[in-house]
Amino acid sequence: MDYSVKEDYAAEQDKLDALSHFKNEFYIRDGWYYMDGNSLGLLSKRAENSLLTSLEDWKQHGIDGWMDGREPWFYYSEKLGKMTAPLIGSKVRETIVTGSITTNLHQMISSFYKPDGKKTKILADELTFPSDIYAVKSQLELKGYDPATDLVQVKSRDGLTLREEDIIAAMADDVALILLPSVLYRSGQLLDMKLLTEEAHKRGIIIGFDLAHSIGAIPHHLHNWDVDFAVWCNYKYLNSGPGGVGGLFVHERHLGRKPGLAGWFGSKKEKQFDMEHTMTHADTAGAFQIGTPHIFSLAPLLGSLEIFEEAGIENIRAKSLKLTNYMMHLIEVSLAEFGFTISNPAVDHSRGGHVCLQHEEAARICKALKKNGVIPDFRAPNVIRLAPVALYTSFQDVWDTVQILKTIMEEEQYKQFEKGRNVVA
Repeated sequence: MDYSVKEDYAAEQDKLDALSHFKNEFYIRDGWYYMDGNSLGLLSKRAENSLLTSLEDWKQHGIDGWMDGREPWFYYSEKLGKMTAPLIGSKVRETIVTGSITTNLHQMISSFYKPDGKKTKILADELTFPSDIYAVKSQLELKGYDPATDLVQVKSRDGLTLREEDIIAAMADDVALILLPSVLYRSGQLLDMKLLTEEAHKRGIIIGFDLAHSIGAIPHHLHNWDVDFAVWCNYKYLNSGPGGVGGLFVHERHLGRKPGLAGWFGSKKEKQFDMEHTMTHADTAGAFQIGTPHIFSLAPLLGSLEIFEEAGIENIRAKSLKLTNYMMHLIEVSLAEFGFTISNPAVDHSRGGHVCLQHEEAARICKALKKNGVIPDFRAPNVIRLAPVALYTSFQDVWDTVQILKTIMEEEQYKQFEKGRNVVA
């Protein structure tokens, strides 16, 4: 698109935006430009209402809320899995909302990592979120392997992005399992999941993805891409609230596989309360649940997913790309003299939902942005992440954010702050 740096262009785009009315669904303070939805999404009124519904069910029904509430808790994870399936391109039986992203990673690795002969290694990358690597190392050690030799991490050529050809080249005969991010959390690079899955399967390797920075921002086709498994959190683009319950996908050809970690909520629903010491696993992705669902962390996701059903993930992706392209254009034109580098991929098919800026004063600039009402995200040592989220960010918000950043740099406002990150960056 041909973007203009004039403010009236932003106003005109907002008039044309078919998703603009969804902003009214969210709690946004006046004078607040929230650009950190890739870390924690905002509360919507519907999410608030669905949480209040579960609280009311507890109030009115006590233990009978599991079956008799307005939203029965016993089937909540399955209901939310069904609502999530269109966002990731899965069949309903392949998807469940459960656990946290790291506990689900442990479940998936323990279920799918089956070292055999010389195939002992797990392939990951050196840029992925640390928790993923902690889980991989832990699972290797539990199986008696040494992470120093049996964890292979693909190197980045520039410290920010990965090349699919480098990942494919690392798919050696001794690799048993691959775990990769769909979108890199720092740079926002979107990997070609379809290609990587095809190449892994050509070599007889199981492959799974961490969708934390893509679910709710981009469409997926996990079933058709033949992905073996995936995990995600729901509190970023899906706006389920801090520490909200995560989710997992298992391709239907693997359903019936015995989970590596067993717990009673992985039982067939009709057998769960038989209280037998021999477990009868569900024949869906529900088999990979472990413990009792955290209902008050699940509940807000119901209201949030209703919004996604109405908005449509393809429409959300289209607007997200427009917003990030617009933001990058404004930065390139308005901030060229201030030493910023845009480090996320420029092409649409390789970019997730946020803009990655590098600057040597990134930490202090983020503090100055917050003082001016803009909520960014800092990643050490020099990255500013800005996420204009399609459901609650306007083009005017993007224009204002860049103008605020320009004023901060012109007036050197960042110099009043100490260097270094806050406890929660």
